[in-house]
Amino acid sequence: MIGTGKIKQYANVLDKPLGKGKQEVSLSAFAFLFSELVQYNQTEVDNISELETRLEDAGYAVGARVLELLCHRDKGNRRETRLLGILSFVHSTVWKVLFGKVADSLEKGTEQEDEYMISEKELLVNRFISIPKDMGTFHCGAFVAGIVKGVLENAGFPAVVTAHFVPVEGQQRPRTTILIKFAEEVILGWPMSMLCNSGKEAVNFSGYWYGIKDYCNKCS
Repeated sequence: MIGTGKIKQYANVLDKPLGKGKQEVSLSAFAFLFSELVQYNQTEVDNISELETRLEDAGYAVGARVLELLCHRDKGNRRETRLLGILSFVHSTVWKVLFGKVADSLEKGTEQEDEYMISEKELLVNRFISIPKDMGTFHCGAFVAGIVKGVLENAGFPAVVTAHFVPVEGQQRPRTTILIKFAEEVILGWPMSMLCNSGKEAVNFSGYWYGIKDYCNKCS
């Protein structure tokens, strides 16, 4: 039966809401594409550190676009300005969009005030990857670390993000921990009265006032 309700008309195509579209992609297709990404970058580097950096860079671009999409589609172009808010956003919303579930855990570091950890028992990018013995320290989670970094930095929360294997007693495979170490200005939330290197006013960057030259549009 065809409904008789009125269909809302939009004068401009840009006014139409951004649809969510299909929510899933083929796991085998993703595994193939990610494997190709790793193998291609492996031919372009000389060591494991460079390979992980290239994967992180690739993930960073994904994270920046995921943030833009979710903020525009689901949050009315509003972005988180609170530290715990952005962490929860990554742990739940971003993880669910990318991996179909929230991350297994989100914890605050016990030794460092500026460290947080997102842990996953079996990270998707590691599921179908066989690491040769001569690349024993290589971690495909660098790609996911790059995604997290892309989301955080483009939301105004600069951080160093790395992926680590953590042995779990009684389990054959280690879990993956994404370690987030925020920049000092994020933890301190520097006050508006602080000045940048040139002595000019600090700038408001996603809810935080910074006096660092790198973030000042008057000193760049």
